[in-house]
Amino acid sequence: MDWQWIIEELKAGLAQMTWLEGVAVFFGISSVFYSIKKKILVFPTGMISTLIYVYICLKFKLYADMGINAYYFGMSIYGWYLWSRPQNGKEELKVTWLDKGGIIRSVLLLLGSYLLLYLVLANFTDSDVPYWDSFTTSTAFVGMWLMAKKKVENWIAWIITDIASVPLYLYKGLLLTSFQFLFFTVLAIIGLVSWIKATKTDGETT
Repeated sequence: MDWQWIIEELKAGLAQMTWLEGVAVFFGISSVFYSIKKKILVFPTGMISTLIYVYICLKFKLYADMGINAYYFGMSIYGWYLWSRPQNGKEELKVTWLDKGGIIRSVLLLLGSYLLLYLVLANFTDSDVPYWDSFTTSTAFVGMWLMAKKKVENWIAWIITDIASVPLYLYKGLLLTSFQFLFFTVLAIIGLVSWIKATKTDGETT
């Protein structure tokens, strides 16, 4: 492994980072930390990050990524509502596992979003990685949807997304972003362990 090349690429990535991108990264990482802790601040911090990325993606004509971040923003509003809405006299939405029906819906969402994204990328864009890009995006769709519903499996979706994104962005020459997803993978594993423990006291499978 060429460590000198990695170090130089990291320096170049940091040098090119604007203050606005830095703010987006800060709030994005903060959002993941709050998610691990099951704090509702996961949503306002995530909304700040995704809103900034919508602007950045629009500026750099990354329309697919802009759409993804807009989706994240909308799902954050939905998740914020669910997490803060008392149910059956409880103070907060509890962490639970998916039941059989939830698993089926998640798989259908994954397959449906993947097929749609692939068709769009393959036929209406100049993407050279339509299969790969569609996969990471569709798993992220599922991850965000399940996180809004406070399901343990959201972390599994994020782990898959992050692991697949590391080589994708490395292939694209975006080393700094690749390392960011590697860091997110570690955080997602921590989050999965934390939420599994929470199910022992929080609630049942729904």
